[in-house]
Amino acid sequence: MKETTPAAMPPCFERWCKRFDDIWTHQAQKREFRNYIGGLLGESERKNLSQMADNAVGVTYHRLHHFLTEAPWSVEQVNERRLNVMNQCSQTRISRGFTLIVDDSGHRKSGNFTSGVGRQYIGEIGKTDNGIVVVTTHLYDGKKSLPLDIELYQHASSLPEGKKDLEFKKKPELALALIDRSKERGYRPGIVVIDAGYGNNTTFLLSLEKRRLKYLGGLAKNRKVITEIEGNKLQEIRLDKLAQSLPVQAFTPIQLNLDKARTVWVATVEVELSQLEGTRTIAIVMNASTFNYSSEIDYFITNVDPSIATPNWIVTTYAQRNWVEVFYREAKGWLGLSEYQVRDYRSLLRHFILVFCAYTFILWHTLTGGLRRRWASKPLNTFTEALEAFRTAMSFRFVEWLNQNLDVFSAYKATLGFIWA
Repeated sequence: MKETTPAAMPPCFERWCKRFDDIWTHQAQKREFRNYIGGLLGESERKNLSQMADNAVGVTYHRLHHFLTEAPWSVEQVNERRLNVMNQCSQTRISRGFTLIVDDSGHRKSGNFTSGVGRQYIGEIGKTDNGIVVVTTHLYDGKKSLPLDIELYQHASSLPEGKKDLEFKKKPELALALIDRSKERGYRPGIVVIDAGYGNNTTFLLSLEKRRLKYLGGLAKNRKVITEIEGNKLQEIRLDKLAQSLPVQAFTPIQLNLDKARTVWVATVEVELSQLEGTRTIAIVMNASTFNYSSEIDYFITNVDPSIATPNWIVTTYAQRNWVEVFYREAKGWLGLSEYQVRDYRSLLRHFILVFCAYTFILWHTLTGGLRRRWASKPLNTFTEALEAFRTAMSFRFVEWLNQNLDVFSAYKATLGFIWA
């Protein structure tokens, strides 16, 4: 059911929201925090302010809008509390050695009044269009996939002075700031996984090494590297030319078990790169046993010791980056990450972090087993299964409330111009 009411939310929802109560300075903030998270978790077709308010008895658009845009609360404080809640339970705790995934994601946005909007590459549609892009850090530890931090990339065209504006920061700069937040919390990632947008940036790689972080990142095929040839001579060569020159025997077949099992062929080479001291391991990953027959060829770089950075380690570790894509798909498709009715920078970040809170609520109850014990007769192995179990709880509680409050529901429908009779 798309209709709900704060008065009939499942008890587990109220217990979880209470963990944030001391952050809010007014009772109204406590109330609207619950209303907003409940709206994101509900069955509204769209997760904008208008529809979330229309589908909840006792919730008003103006109060929700005020909470998101005007109420005095700190988005950083809410996010820190969200992560602290995860750390308070042995089943959800953030442990050392996890994979820290850095990525950015965009979505279309018409007009030019929203903060950060501009013509830029939008990954979900695979082309340049008008939209906004966010940079995120994400945790994966083999058991859970958890968003950590998010920052809005402000396109130069959206700022008064363009690239000269003091607010303008490139995506690698934003990513480093988010990584530093994780380090300041005491988090110790085992590896930082990045795509070619960051892996091609030598300054970014140097910054990671300065922070004593290990990384595995993508590279463009036209990146030049220095390799040793016969007679201890050095040559500078493009990665695609290097891949083409390698013998078939240099490639090792690796079985990848993702959504669909497939085989890739991997070769690793020790190379030097300009501005980087010493050697790094380069991996060439193809979907066929020879260069000429391959339709997909990817290139990777890592500063992990060669004894660890084997072909199997490289492809299985980089495959973990898929978890951030799964998160974006779930957060956009089910929780309305890209649906909002605000335009300013602060309100956008507030919406994003509240979506993170809604996602973490489902993740926390999935890992601790609460939803499975009360609202499901089968294992809840995915986010969508756990969300459906919680929505079942919401619907059950709402029907119970409805049977005792028909007059209230009739009055609610009347405000929308409908007759419940």
